Amino acid sequence: MASVCREVVTLQLGHYSNFVGTHWWNLQDASLSYDPDPNAPPTELRSDVLYREGVTLGGQTTYTPRLIAMDLKGSLSSLRQEGSLYETGKEGNSFTWEGELMTHRETPPTKNTFLQDLDRLDRDRETVSRTDTGLVFDIPAVPSAGSVAMETVNVSLERAQKRYRLEGSVRVWSDFLRVHLHPRTLTIINQYNHEGESSRLEAFGQGEALCSSAALQEDLEDRLHFFVEECDYLQGFQVLCDLQDGFSGLGSGVTELLHDSYGGRGIFTFGLAPVNYPNPSPMKDVYHLINSALGVVNLSNHSSLFCPLTLRGGLGRHPPPPSSFPHLQLDDSLWYHSSAVLAMALDTVTVPYRLGQGGTPMWQLGDALAVSGRKVVAAYGAIPFPMMQGSCLPDALSSCGNALPWRPLSACPELGDGRVFGQSVTLRGVEGRSLVSSLPPGNTPPSPLHDCDSGDEVLETFIGNHYPSTPV
Repeated sequence: MASVCREVVTLQLGHYSNFVGTHWWNLQDASLSYDPDPNAPPTELRSDVLYREGVTLGGQTTYTPRLIAMDLKGSLSSLRQEGSLYETGKEGNSFTWEGELMTHRETPPTKNTFLQDLDRLDRDRETVSRTDTGLVFDIPAVPSAGSVAMETVNVSLERAQKRYRLEGSVRVWSDFLRVHLHPRTLTIINQYNHEGESSRLEAFGQGEALCSSAALQEDLEDRLHFFVEECDYLQGFQVLCDLQDGFSGLGSGVTELLHDSYGGRGIFTFGLAPVNYPNPSPMKDVYHLINSALGVVNLSNHSSLFCPLTLRGGLGRHPPPPSSFPHLQLDDSLWYHSSAVLAMALDTVTVPYRLGQGGTPMWQLGDALAVSGRKVVAAYGAIPFPMMQGSCLPDALSSCGNALPWRPLSACPELGDGRVFGQSVTLRGVEGRSLVSSLPPGNTPPSPLHDCDSGDEVLETFIGNHYPSTPV
């Protein structure tokens, strides 16, 4: 039988968090699968940990993220706040006013080629037979035996054999969003503007005061109840929160609400910060520093684990150079690029509590890493893992010598003394015989790693050499 699904509710608070979250959900869409047969063999990662199933007014089955996302006025561009998945196609046109009317129409934002192709694929979906595999979230009416791989937007775009260069056309995160969102997902804070110099959410106190308003609290609680009450085994919440602007204060209030209302559930908070900001100034740098300090203290206090995620070399006013990834073509000054790297890291960091079999629940992972009340953790990543074609894991790790293959992703360098309180290590994309050495019998292993019998043993040996007193 399939393992029990332990659902997770995701919250994204802030514009850069939504950049990271958009890449994150695009990655989930690439591997989205639906398993209606309880006797089918389980998949490695369970999509229903993050996704929910629903039905539109027309009877169409949908599969949408279990997500609450907050942003500021003017941040959606061409994306509709209520989404397009559950629309009825009818708009109310009745008026009681019989006098003269004046209509003002705003020119809709221009969509890039990527969004135009998505619209075309959506229109094509409406013309195909319901028994065919639809686009994005359609589920076949008569599933075949075993796990049914759903045709996602990624697959459809791959069939079109087009390459998109969106660096010059992405202004906001919705410019590259591939998935459909539920109408209860998006919350727009109209008191503050996304662009311009006035009415900006720049200070921790602004966000804290905003979260204490009755209107926002009531709206947030309604959305939380909607997603939480349909869960059978809710294991917790993962919160993506901008760390260096007013969303830091808003996120502190949100995590406090989650802590008070859903005690015993895991709350994993990721404080996100880009490498740079538009229109920098010394005063804004001071705001960013203060927001970061207050955010780390308050967010970690109300979370099971708190992990800063950024490519910046530090969170101070004059940080060291950003983390470098020699195998990536990366312009870390672009939010579109830097958020993609953090989304890949997030996708790997969260694997333990999304596994179908042999996973680690959020509460257990939090207890293992939060030793003696230390709830602030650091993330490191090798993106991509430096392993050549035809090589094996012992060869790749041995070639590193005394260095480590991963780079810091939490604005703090690797400790040189090897003293770490706890670790969670995830390796993806390497399987089969590539996990161990392929030396013929009788040859002397060039390193202790080549003498290991499994990939787990290889990793434990390598980690143990660098962190001899750290449990993994």
